Amino acid sequence: MHLIGFLLLFKMTIGLLKYLNVAITLFLLGIWGIVLNRKNIIIFLMSIELMLLSINLNFVTFSVFLDDLVGQIFALFVLTVAAAESAIGLAILVAYYRVRNTIAVEDVSMLRS
Repeated sequence: MHLIGFLLLFKMTIGLLKYLNVAITLFLLGIWGIVLNRKNIIIFLMSIELMLLSINLNFVTFSVFLDDLVGQIFALFVLTVAAAESAIGLAILVAYYRVRNTIAVEDVSMLRS
């Protein structure tokens, strides 16, 4: 079976609402991780990544269901921004850990002075 036939079969077997439910669930888990965990920067960054990936799932889902490549191309741009955000965030985290020997969020305000 070629790729287009597989996508058409995949599109017919799983409905749009199921994809949207998964994306909404992932987005809410990301928000939940940000709201409930304010002490660990790594979990904070992972929650942001989870939210961005749920948005990408929406882009790809609508791109497949509307037979348009714009959503998939836009998802690639969001993935590059997410990768840059992760790299910069982890670099700042490593530099902060070298100075303070902790990654607690409460102590970040001490860097302003």
